[in-house]
Amino acid sequence: MRSLLQVVPDVEVVAEASNGREAVELARQHHPDLVVMDISMKELNGLDATLRIKTEHPGIQVIILTMHDSEDFVARALRAGASGYLLKDSTEPELELALNAVMRGETYLSPRVSKQVVDAFVERADAAVSIDRLTARQREILQLLAEGHGTKEAAYRLGVSIKTIESHRAQIMKRLDIWDVPGLVRYAIRSGLVSPDK
Repeated sequence: MRSLLQVVPDVEVVAEASNGREAVELARQHHPDLVVMDISMKELNGLDATLRIKTEHPGIQVIILTMHDSEDFVARALRAGASGYLLKDSTEPELELALNAVMRGETYLSPRVSKQVVDAFVERADAAVSIDRLTARQREILQLLAEGHGTKEAAYRLGVSIKTIESHRAQIMKRLDIWDVPGLVRYAIRSGLVSPDK
């Protein structure tokens, strides 16, 4: 990596870390313009190290360079404050392109992961549009069911009969064309009604 970076014009490697904690400490000491960070690191993973660096030094840019190409990792990296996400099989010209883009204040994603991010965004946007097909009451019931509340408990919480909850659930399923509770839960997560850790 050092040899790859050193051939990029105007790039000087000031430090190299063997684990996430060391990366955070070296960022404190050297205050570089940019950190190239792996996700899989000893002692402190690269995502948490990125978050610490960005919290302490918001002006330092971070590019994640990793083998992980899932949309979840990309989202977590961007939430941690990374401005770039490159895959380890990226070419030297792509690395240079990413470095320059990030130093201009832009966000750079490897083409392979950017497609996944865009696809996931479109899927969530579609879910958000279709969630508007539900009434406010139906969204409330869907959220309760997705949070793990049974029909009886949802009825008690809303002060309605069990039959009313069952009727609403049937209407929700019909409007969304989803015919089982696990499917409704997945839909509620995609729509942002509940978080995945519920």
